Amino acid sequence: MSYIESLRVFVRVYELGNITSGGRDLRLTPAVASKRLKELEKYLGVRLFNRTTRSLAPTDVGSVFYEEAKTVLLTLETAEARIANFSGQPRGAIRVTSPLGVGRRVVAPLVPDFVDAYPETEIQMRLSDRKVDILADGIDVAFFIGKPADSNMKLRKITDCDRVLCASPAYLSQFGTPMAPDDLIDHNHNCLLLRYPRSPEYFWTLQTHTGPEKLEVRGKFDADDGDVLTDWALAGRGIVNKPRFDVEEHLTSGQLVEVLPQTPPVPTVFGCLYPHKKLQDPKVRLFVDHVTTRSKALFA
Repeated sequence: MSYIESLRVFVRVYELGNITSGGRDLRLTPAVASKRLKELEKYLGVRLFNRTTRSLAPTDVGSVFYEEAKTVLLTLETAEARIANFSGQPRGAIRVTSPLGVGRRVVAPLVPDFVDAYPETEIQMRLSDRKVDILADGIDVAFFIGKPADSNMKLRKITDCDRVLCASPAYLSQFGTPMAPDDLIDHNHNCLLLRYPRSPEYFWTLQTHTGPEKLEVRGKFDADDGDVLTDWALAGRGIVNKPRFDVEEHLTSGQLVEVLPQTPPVPTVFGCLYPHKKLQDPKVRLFVDHVTTRSKALFA
C-alpha cells in the first residue's frame, strides 16, 4: 500500500504545485511528503519534478505520469466503492466543505453520529465562506447556502432556508428603523455585507407585494466570514442579512431585532454539490442522506 500512498502524494503535490500544500492536504508533514516523492522517483528511475529552493515544476515525464496515476487512483477508488456496496461497510475519508455558519451549526454536529454508525469512515471538513473549486481541491461533498454557480456537479437540494434582516436595538435606536426597502438606501443605513473575491452578494433581494426587489445596498465595512457580520450586528454596527437559523438565538434573546419583516429577503436553498462519479460511492451517498434527514428539522 505504500506505493499507492506515494501515488496519492504525487498527484496532490502535482495539483497543488507545492510539497507542503500537497502533504498538508493528505495530513502529512512536508518531510514525509518529500520522502514519498523521492521514493517514488527512485522506484520509477525518473525525475518527476524539477526542484529549486523557490519553485517546484513537473518534468515532461512527470506530466505524463500524473495523468496515468490519476487514472489508477480513480479506478482503485471506484473498485473500493463497489466492494463497499456488497459488504455494507463503507470505509475511507469523505472530504467535505461548507460555508462557516452552516458548517458549524448544521453539518459539523451531525458528523460524530455518522462516524459512530460507520466506524470505518472518517470526515475531513474544510469550512470557508469563499468559493471552493470542488474538483481541484478533491472535494467529495460541498454544502452551500444560496444559489450555486452553474457547473457540471450533481446538485441535491436539501431544503429551503429562510433569511432575515436584523440589527441590534442600539443600532435602530441611533439610526432609525427602516419602514420600507428603499429606506435601506435613502437613509444611508450601514448594511453589513459578505464579500470576497468573485463574491455574488453585492445586493440584497427582498420579497415585496410586486415581486422580488433587488437593492444595491452599501456599507462601511464587509467581511468574508458570516460570523464576523453577526458580531458586528450584535455590536450595533449595522443591519445584516442572514439565514434565520444562524441568528435565531439572538432574535429570541432580543439581542437582534428583525427589520422589514413584511418584506423579508428571498429564501435561499440549503443543498450540496458533488461530482457525478461520487454517486457510485456509498459512503458519500450515505453521508448526504444522513445530513439531509437530520438537518431538515433545523429549518422547519
